[in-house]
Amino acid sequence: MSVATFTSANFALQGGVTLPVLDVAYETYGDPANASDNTLLLLHGYTSSAHAGGGGEETPGWWEFLIGPGRAIDTNRYFVVAPNMLGSSYGSTGPASLDPGTGKPYGPSFPNITTRDMIETHRRLLDHLGAGELAAVVGYSYGGYLTFEWGVTYPNRMRALVPVATGATGRGDDSTVRELEAHFEQAPGWDSGNFYGNGAGVRERLIDFRTNVLRNYGVDQELRDRGLGEKDIETELRGQAEAWARDFDPNSLITLRRCAVRYDAKPSLTKITAPLLYVLATTDALFGPELGAPTVAHINEVSGASAEYFELDSSYGHRAPSVDWAKWGDALRDFLNRHAALEK
Repeated sequence: MSVATFTSANFALQGGVTLPVLDVAYETYGDPANASDNTLLLLHGYTSSAHAGGGGEETPGWWEFLIGPGRAIDTNRYFVVAPNMLGSSYGSTGPASLDPGTGKPYGPSFPNITTRDMIETHRRLLDHLGAGELAAVVGYSYGGYLTFEWGVTYPNRMRALVPVATGATGRGDDSTVRELEAHFEQAPGWDSGNFYGNGAGVRERLIDFRTNVLRNYGVDQELRDRGLGEKDIETELRGQAEAWARDFDPNSLITLRRCAVRYDAKPSLTKITAPLLYVLATTDALFGPELGAPTVAHINEVSGASAEYFELDSSYGHRAPSVDWAKWGDALRDFLNRHAALEK
C-alpha cells in the first residue's frame, strides 16, 4: 500500500470557477509497472476515504478482503489506484482546504462541483501516474455514480465497468440538501458553516448524523449478528460515529450531497461501450434490487455495451458488498478475468 497526495494547479470546474490548487489524496496497491495498461481505478462512497485495502487488522480498508495478491481485485495483475474524491474530507481539495486567496478554509464558499469535475481530478491523477487504457473502473455507492460518469464521459478509456450498490441517477433533491443544512444549523457554533476554530455543538451534530447513517447502512444488523445486545449496539454505533466525526467536515457532506442530487447519467447511458457488471444487495435500502434488472436491460438495449447483473443475497443492507464480500468476490473476479485483465 502506498499513500500519497498529487498536487496540481488551476483546475477549472464545470461551473466556471477555477481552483488555484488541486490536491488529490490517493492510495495505490500493486506494482506501478502495471500502470500503463492494467490500472484499476477504485472509487469510494459518500462518507468514506481512499483507504480501500491493505490496512490489515489494525486499519482495515473498506474492501480489505477483495484487494490483494490472488484476490478478486488481484494486485499481482492490476495496479490499483484508489483516489479520494474532490470535495471530501480525507486529503483532497474540499471545503476544509485553505483558500489561497484568503488563507482560511473555503467552508460554505467552496464552489459547487459535479461528478464530471470529480472524474476530471482522477483523470489528472491517472495521467500523472502513467495510466493509459484502464483495466476497469470499479465504484461503491457514491463511487458507483463516478463509475457510470466515467463510462459515459470516456467510454473508450476502460475495458470494464463495475458499479456497486449505486444507481445511474442520484438520490433525493434540493430539499434533502436543505434538511442536511438545517441539521447543522441547530449547532450554536455553526455560524452559517463558518464554524472553523469554534464550532460549539457541530461535532455532536456530526455524531448524530453518522449514527443514523450507520443504521441506514445496516451496521446495527451486522453487530446484532455478532452477538451484541441492543444497548451494546447503540454504544458501538456511537463509538464508530465519534471516531468518524473527528475527521469529517460537515461542509463536505453538504457539498457532496448537493452534487449527488444533481447527478443523472441515465440520459447518457447510450454512450457506454465497456462491458458492465452491476451489483446490488437484496436488503439495500438506498439502492434496492428493483433497480438491477431494468438498469441492465436498458443499458443492453440503448448502448453498445454488454451489461450483467449480480444480486447479492445479504441481510447487511448498503454495507453488504463489504461485509459479505465472499458471496460476490468470485463473480467480480470472473468478470474482471473475462473483460479487464491483460496477460503479461
